[in-house]
Amino acid sequence: MTKYILITGISTGIGYAAAEMLVQRGYHVFGSVRKQADAGRVQAALGDGVTPLLFDVTDHEGVATAVTQIRATLNGQNLAGLVNNAGVSLTGPLMHLPVDELRRQFEVNLFGLLDVTQQCLPLLGARLDAPGAHGRIVNISSVSGKIAYPFMGAYAASKHALEALSDSLRRELLLYGIDVILIEPGTTATPIIGKASDGMEQYAQTDYDAILQKVVGDAVTKRQRTAIPVEKVAAKIVEALESQHPKTRYAIPRKWFTGWFLPRILPDRWFDRMAAQEMGLH
Repeated sequence: MTKYILITGISTGIGYAAAEMLVQRGYHVFGSVRKQADAGRVQAALGDGVTPLLFDVTDHEGVATAVTQIRATLNGQNLAGLVNNAGVSLTGPLMHLPVDELRRQFEVNLFGLLDVTQQCLPLLGARLDAPGAHGRIVNISSVSGKIAYPFMGAYAASKHALEALSDSLRRELLLYGIDVILIEPGTTATPIIGKASDGMEQYAQTDYDAILQKVVGDAVTKRQRTAIPVEKVAAKIVEALESQHPKTRYAIPRKWFTGWFLPRILPDRWFDRMAAQEMGLH
């Protein structure tokens, strides 16, 4: 029997790589895209094993329409999994970040994600009389879900919130036997790296201008060179979906010691000084 998966955000990056890998393993992937052109491109590349769905995770009615389409295709079968991958990343000093941009960060990375999840839960088997195997939920978080770097406050806040939401949801869904698993990648080789400098001009007249120009420029160059391959993250998504005893979270930092271990065990003040020295925040 074919297993069905829904992945949000499959036009590029982690979502596309995960869709490709799952199709190769015999799954049928429903995948959200926001543009018809992306739907055609993905369909042409991945073939009949994928069904592109045109919706934005922040559009409740659009999600509802997609869920209705998925339900009709399933014909009583449960989804094997939901991969909440769609997300955005904003950069900027919190002192000057427009609050509307912070709201947008949360609308996509948290509120839209929960809306998709709530609407899909009946299809994953979240009812006491659900037949067949129950599905799993895989939420794409980030190392920023545990570590908050300067100028990444909006993104880190949304991912910290996602970590808490996922832990609570996992425990609540024990009632139905539905697992919730977090994937926590570091900087990954996706188009989002090249967008790190987007919107920086709005901070040109602030005291952070020179620091941002250097930090963002250096970060883009270094991270494009050392970023994690999307295939590595996609493989962890597959493991989370298929493992008989999956972990609750899979960390995939770009640098294990300096980018994951040290920031989480050092006293806060020590890490503050390290960040200040590295970024010129004196």
